[in-house]
Amino acid sequence: MPTINLETYINAPIQRVFDLARSIDLHKNSAGGTDEKAVAGKTSELIKLGEKVTWRAKHFGIYQNLTVEVIEFSPPNMFVDQMIAGAFKFMKHTHSFKTIETGTIMTDQFEFESPLGILGHLANILFLKKYMTRFLENKNKELKQVAESELWRKYL
Repeated sequence: MPTINLETYINAPIQRVFDLARSIDLHKNSAGGTDEKAVAGKTSELIKLGEKVTWRAKHFGIYQNLTVEVIEFSPPNMFVDQMIAGAFKFMKHTHSFKTIETGTIMTDQFEFESPLGILGHLANILFLKKYMTRFLENKNKELKQVAESELWRKYL
């Protein structure tokens, strides 16, 4: 199963970073190029334990829906969302946060499994892991910019 591990340093307090990471409104604004929208479930503000959101986005030229549920929640240190419906065979995203002297380290562990057996496995190797890594890096870059400026006030 492919796993993406990213670590992002953010010069902001842990609670702010934790809350921005679960902001549906920031997610909508940071998913550039995918026309991502929250279309069902929790569609704005901050998502929390047991809540679900269905995202509609354009990936690889095709609109897709993906529904996730927050299945673990330990503020401000961690939350986990897992796909309950969508294009992946399996998807789980663990968001972890750690205070350091000058800010917060945000860690993403994104695990996924493509459908279609060997074809899905080939897609993972050839392009999907790279595509998802770039998608997450871009979202994290936007979150960092918002958290380190006064823009965070727009979302919290």
